[in-house]
Amino acid sequence: MSAEAVLKALAEPSRQAILRLVRVTPRSVGEIAEQVDITQQAVSQHLQVLKEAGLVAAHREGTRRLYAIRPEGLESLDQFLAELWPAGLRRLKAAVESDAVQTVEAAMEGEDT
Repeated sequence: MSAEAVLKALAEPSRQAILRLVRVTPRSVGEIAEQVDITQQAVSQHLQVLKEAGLVAAHREGTRRLYAIRPEGLESLDQFLAELWPAGLRRLKAAVESDAVQTVEAAMEGEDT
């Protein structure tokens, strides 16, 4: 799945809460609805979006359908962020070094007086 699809799916706070619930223990729609305090129909719709984004998978256990997180569903987002991060690190390093130089220069000026 694309990073864009993952970002769109994660933009909704209810979907974030659902992912947090199913990351440790697979849960049914009813169990999720009880925890997130939204209707089962709304949970089903959110799960469909998460499933289409590749973030959750469903499997049958008896008569119940349980949903669990798919960690590999976050790989496209991880790659996208990795592409952005090197530039961000360079900017952070430059800012820190600039602040450090200014602090040292100010300290040295204070010693001269």
